[in-house]
Amino acid sequence: MANTGTLLVTGGAGYIGSHTVRHLLELGEKIVVLDSLVFGHREALPLDRVTLVEGDMADAALLDSLFAEHKPEAVLHFAAFAYVGESVTDPLKYYRNNLAAPLVLLEAMQRHGCKRFIFSSTCATYGNPVFVPMNEEHPQAPVNPYGASKWMLERVLRDCDHAWGLKSVFLRYFNASGCDPSGEIGEDHDPETHLIPRILMAATGEIPEISVFGTDYPTPDGTCIRDYIHVCDLASAHAKALGYLRDGGETTPVNLGTGRGFSVKEILQTAEAVTGKTIPVTYGPRRAGDPPELICDPAKAKAVLGWEAEYKDPRSHLQHAWQWMTGPGKGRYPR
Repeated sequence: MANTGTLLVTGGAGYIGSHTVRHLLELGEKIVVLDSLVFGHREALPLDRVTLVEGDMADAALLDSLFAEHKPEAVLHFAAFAYVGESVTDPLKYYRNNLAAPLVLLEAMQRHGCKRFIFSSTCATYGNPVFVPMNEEHPQAPVNPYGASKWMLERVLRDCDHAWGLKSVFLRYFNASGCDPSGEIGEDHDPETHLIPRILMAATGEIPEISVFGTDYPTPDGTCIRDYIHVCDLASAHAKALGYLRDGGETTPVNLGTGRGFSVKEILQTAEAVTGKTIPVTYGPRRAGDPPELICDPAKAKAVLGWEAEYKDPRSHLQHAWQWMTGPGKGRYPR
């Protein structure tokens, strides 16, 4: 079905949100972004082509005004806190932002008759893997408040479907990485905790070295294996999920990954090949809570959404991230 109205994108100035906004604009969508700019970046958005509302999704009066003026036909929700370690030390911050605040958003949607919701969820809702690759039937047993907050909101969304017909897609990402190939927008977190940007920060000398936690895992080279999904592939999956809901799709979870895993050492070796630099590394003991292997089974995404990852080789993820990091802004938006 063709686009029929405005889209509300919460957290649209953040890493994955801004890439998705760019992709949706290319498809001719009309977009309103709601972002507090606590972690998002105004400069990540083409402000001549989107409406940016700076504010909090827990502000019911603001939401009523926004829905009354723009009448969004669907919400794409990215506005979550996502530091796993911080969620363990400050769980209430995560339950407030990732669970309580979206309830205010959902109440506004109910009041204004908006019944399509695309949720930026996570494979962290599964917890430690019982089997790999992991499909949508894998048990959900999150091991930290970040994953638990996402799992709880999935449950809320299912209940809203039953109660008032809200249709949702829960997109459970594996390891998001890479940047737009144009080099114009990218990944800029403060602090940065993701492996690929930290490796590249070590390559530029921005940080002294990269720390690798654990070399004795039951994997071919002893380091953890992860499924890296390019941010532009995540963006296209959101567009596919929107089309699925517009065509009358039912509420459903969908895993997003490539179906291929790469070890930390393989990512390091690829980074050295891409950058032409030796990456300074220190190897230490395992970090609590890191499973040896996380790999997605993406079969449902292809069957239900007609989506498949384009960038399956992490070399492209690293090339695009390196282009962003060595470009005019040196991998940073203006502060």
